[in-house]
Formats: sequence, C-alpha cells, structure tokens
Amino acid sequence: MSLMIIGADNLGSIKKNVKSLGFSQITHLSGRKKSKFRNFQIPIGVDMILVMTDYIHHTAMNKVKQEAKDNDIDVIYARRSWSSIYKKLENRVPCLN
Repeated sequence: MSLMIIGADNLGSIKKNVKSLGFSQITHLSGRKKSKFRNFQIPIGVDMILVMTDYIHHTAMNKVKQEAKDNDIDVIYARRSWSSIYKKLENRVPCLN
C-alpha cells in the first residue's frame, strides 16, 4: 500500500512507524505553501491520504479533499501525534483489525 502524508514540515518518527504498519511507499508534502497546491494532483498509485490537520492551511485542505473525492481515495484526518494517527489508521488498515 502507498500513503501520501500532507502537512507538517518534518515527520520525525512518523514515517518509520507508518512503514511498520505495512505501507511500502510514503510520499510527504508540507501543507504550508499555497503555491504547492495551485496545480495539486495526487500521484498515481496512492492508496490513502493522511492529512495532518494542525499543519495545513484551509486552501490546501479543500484542494486535497476535492482531488481525493475525484479519484475515490480514502482520506484520514489526524493531528501530528503518533497516538492520533494510529487510532485513525487502525480502523482503515486491514492488517490492524
């Protein structure tokens, strides 16, 4: 499975923890610069999107939400803490159930 993480400048150990859950490819995009989201498109092959809600501006959030809806991709919204992310992922990732 592949995961796109949007928001947060630095992922720290989150990237390693997410990989341990079975995500083989992880793409990260900071959610601070509006210019990055003008022509935003979700890369081909992304299975799920994780949005860090405390590190993304509203314009980017709306653009991501619309792109995900158009491409029928699951979006998970979580704060930038591993406990919050894990709690949201455990209901959506098959190997965690």
